[in-house]
Amino acid sequence: MFTADIENRGLVLDPRTKLFVMITLVVFALGGTGSDILAVHYGTIVISILPVALLMTAKQYRKAAVFGILYTLIKSAEIFIVPNITGAVLSVIGLCCLIFVRLMPGLVMGAYMLSSTTVSEFIAAMHRMHIPQQITIPLSVMFRFFPTVLEEFRAISTAMKMRDIRIGGRNAGKFIEYRLVPLMVCSVNIGSELSAAALTRGLGTEVRRTNICRIGFHMQDFAVAAVSGTVYILWILGMTGVVK
Repeated sequence: MFTADIENRGLVLDPRTKLFVMITLVVFALGGTGSDILAVHYGTIVISILPVALLMTAKQYRKAAVFGILYTLIKSAEIFIVPNITGAVLSVIGLCCLIFVRLMPGLVMGAYMLSSTTVSEFIAAMHRMHIPQQITIPLSVMFRFFPTVLEEFRAISTAMKMRDIRIGGRNAGKFIEYRLVPLMVCSVNIGSELSAAALTRGLGTEVRRTNICRIGFHMQDFAVAAVSGTVYILWILGMTGVVK
């Protein structure tokens, strides 16, 4: 999910467009901005489904179906079930719906962004926006951190299966220890190595770096940005009392 596949990423979007969609999801889906305005509420639902559509354009149909069905079920439960229950059940179901509905769109968009954007494209976009290196370097390291950690996680799982360390096996008690301890050690080492690699490539120098990646805004970027920007317009209109 987190590995960039530029051959099958479908709709090619500028990294800045993806960042704009991500910020919009954080502001409205996660932050709940304008949730008391009906038009913004419906607009937030549309924006929350947008990452699923982007996954489908990247031919990640299975992931798109899983996230789409899960979001639809949880959102339906929030609309139709939560208002009709009371007591402890309301607290449990309402809290679960609230957490998933707000977190899931941003997580899905983040997964799509990591799987469809190369590090070079992301760095080029950061330079175009004149983002300081103190922000660019950690974010560029993050783009390689998650795929590398997932590879280590798979290697650890394979080694555990070879030694019959699994849930229900003879060594089930050591399952957590043998999985978490190597993973934490690998994560620390991976972070240090990726930071050193980023600095070795000249990301920490004051000289302006060149980049062969071609990034820019096209029709699909304007379309996606227009859909995302509509929520801001509805919010402003709602604050001024034009829409409800």
